[in-house]
Amino acid sequence: MTRSSQPTARVSLKGAKALRRGHPWLYRTELLEPPQTQERGAVVSVVDPQGNPVGQAFYAQRSPLALRLLTRKGPSEEKVDEALLRHRLELSLARRAPLRQRDGVRLVHGESDLLPGLFVDRYGAGLTLQTLSEGMDVRKEWVARTLAELTGATHVVCRDDASGRDFESLTREVRLLHGQGEARFTYHEGENLFEVDLLGDMKTGAFLDQVDNHLRAGELARGEALDLFSYHGGFALALGRTCDSVLAVEQDPKASERIRANAARNGRTNVSVENANAFDVLRRFSESNRRFDTVVVDPPGLAKRREGLSTALRAYHELNLRALKCLRPEGLLVTCSCSGKLSREAFEEMVLSAAADAKRPVQILERRGAGLDHPVLGGLPETEYLKAFFVRAL
Repeated sequence: MTRSSQPTARVSLKGAKALRRGHPWLYRTELLEPPQTQERGAVVSVVDPQGNPVGQAFYAQRSPLALRLLTRKGPSEEKVDEALLRHRLELSLARRAPLRQRDGVRLVHGESDLLPGLFVDRYGAGLTLQTLSEGMDVRKEWVARTLAELTGATHVVCRDDASGRDFESLTREVRLLHGQGEARFTYHEGENLFEVDLLGDMKTGAFLDQVDNHLRAGELARGEALDLFSYHGGFALALGRTCDSVLAVEQDPKASERIRANAARNGRTNVSVENANAFDVLRRFSESNRRFDTVVVDPPGLAKRREGLSTALRAYHELNLRALKCLRPEGLLVTCSCSGKLSREAFEEMVLSAAADAKRPVQILERRGAGLDHPVLGGLPETEYLKAFFVRAL
């Protein structure tokens, strides 16, 4: 115990060096002595093998990821309590000031905002909250109340149904933490208006990390467009502003209906929807010589764990190979990956390999990622998970 009576975790020299150099996580294999506490999500002091202070962290009782660093200051220098967490929430909201005109925005981005394992998205007057750490999971009721107070939100929905909670040994759940009744809201992406059901839709309601890429694709696209893995039509409706026609392909029937409703709401009569498997559609089009001027490939995360990376790369390669074959000369390919285990360099290598196999010279117009509301934390490459390449096929 430290003099503050805070439980103490003693970590390996390797683990201490990693934490001091900016990496905020420590796996259980690097624990020399776990803290003596049964409290879920406890704040503990972290020391190196010699007992020198490293900082304070959330401790998880069961997760392979045992420690999530909160501060490199000791308990005598900085108290980790609700006042500190509230201050960090306020700072996170303030950082989004340049995006104040948006009614769909990520307000808290986990470790990048020094709030490990907490993710909050805003859709109009509704918020969705995800906790992917034990420390935040046990505090989510307080977080919801505080966010409602700070933002004026009428609803805060817990969307703790992501697969990442299985890795953390946390149960999955979806429920209202604040507010009553339905949690349906609207938000804008540029001039397009979208509806979300925060209790029923996938993820936290929509894919706000792609908003800037949706809008950029709408600026560059032309002609006949194909949008694969369309979900609610973020890319499709953006393409509808500049393209003659857009075919949105989405396998989930409920999401397909939402695309149609969103297209009708925005008067995008040039957007049509096919409820089908994107792999099957691409294969059919490439084999039948169907060609497009713009193709968007935005699949769900295909590599959830590093051990599945080789299989995911083969799937990405097939998608991009067939997409390139479906492009007319001078056509635009927007290809994306949200797999955090796939590096930007490996993704680009895959794109170039697919282009070589398709016998198509390509220009890489832009290498993009998530928007300003999804900042990358230096020292934690996992926070730079989204890759979006804009490629011209010659």
